[in-house]
Amino acid sequence: MRMERGRFNRIPRTAPRARGGWCKLAGVTKLFLPQAQLEEWALADKADLREGKLVVMAEGGVSFPVTPAVHFVQLVSGEDSQGLVARVKTEEQLARLGAEQMADSVLVGDNAYEVVPGYVTEVASAPRPEGGAKKPDSEADLLAAFILNKMG
Repeated sequence: MRMERGRFNRIPRTAPRARGGWCKLAGVTKLFLPQAQLEEWALADKADLREGKLVVMAEGGVSFPVTPAVHFVQLVSGEDSQGLVARVKTEEQLARLGAEQMADSVLVGDNAYEVVPGYVTEVASAPRPEGGAKKPDSEADLLAAFILNKMG
């Protein structure tokens, strides 16, 4: 999963990495949402975090589970031997790495990274018929349309 500043991307783990696009992994769509963007949406009454879920008001209060995570933007010092730059890791994954997060920084051993705090949401994806029209027909499609078209 990759995120350019101001854009949300889904990238399949099994496919070559490319800019833009969405990732469909075994019926699940994963999306990184920066904390700053979520705060803007909350102030505009577009979406909010409630009880561990992203609630999208524009879609009738549809909710999606979220997990705290960080997007590794750049290496500040040390060596990126684990290839973390341009990756997203959840708090659980950070703990397994022995990483320490402090605001917009993460320390992994002697290496320091600049990160963007946020959340990862996973939503079930409905399969699309081959050659069919691409109209929103699942909660994942609705969330993607909301984020890309209404809030971007």
